[in-house]
Amino acid sequence: MKNRMAQLIQSDGRCLFLPIDHGYFQGPTRKLEKPGETIKPLLPYCDAIFVTRGVLRSSVEPDSAKPTILRVSGGTSVVGKDLANEGLTTSMEEAIRLNVAAIGISIFVGSDYEHESLLNLSKLVDEGEKYGIPVMAVTAVGKELEKRDARYLALCSRIAAELGARVVKTYWCEGFEKITAGCPVPVVMAGGPQVDTEREVFDFVHDGLQKGAVGVNLGRNVWQNDFPVAMIRALRAIIHENATPKEAQEIYDSVKKA
Repeated sequence: MKNRMAQLIQSDGRCLFLPIDHGYFQGPTRKLEKPGETIKPLLPYCDAIFVTRGVLRSSVEPDSAKPTILRVSGGTSVVGKDLANEGLTTSMEEAIRLNVAAIGISIFVGSDYEHESLLNLSKLVDEGEKYGIPVMAVTAVGKELEKRDARYLALCSRIAAELGARVVKTYWCEGFEKITAGCPVPVVMAGGPQVDTEREVFDFVHDGLQKGAVGVNLGRNVWQNDFPVAMIRALRAIIHENATPKEAQEIYDSVKKA
């Protein structure tokens, strides 16, 4: 368990995870139509990838793979009735076979499927602890983006930690320190939909780190950017080199022009 956690959260206590699992409910997401091509130039700069077993097998070269967080929940789609109605899609034996560093599952607190998703998390933690594989809980909100406030996300994050998640992925919001203060395990920030400017991303990532997050799990704000390598290098500077948002913007502009 300690070895796997050390693969994810680096020696400086920080991490940069790159999620490419969006296709499990969105299909061929824009700029992720060919995931292998999308991630190839980004892999040197991330600490781990968050991915489904299908894309891991088909699109990630075994000899150049980063530590893997395996998405093991799903069973819904954007055209279905309710995104919260997820189940477990991948066995622990499969996770072991794929040599993953962690497994990831969404929980939907406050939804009609709250009970099922929290019990799914609990069952997964039981299995993960048995084999020394940490579980990352994702505090998903489905299509209800208005739920992204500190009170709600602090509730979700604490419940995930109480049920045994070793890492919690949640959204940055105003008052983010309330989330990290009430969550006794490491918190990483999700990105959500792509925002209008790179500086907005640099600002919220920097703010979240100052308020207790250990890193990020950003996908669309990286690989949907017109200059994804510039974006991930700027983010890496904030996370691992304590760069300011202004310095990150300078790195982005410089790499973009190269």
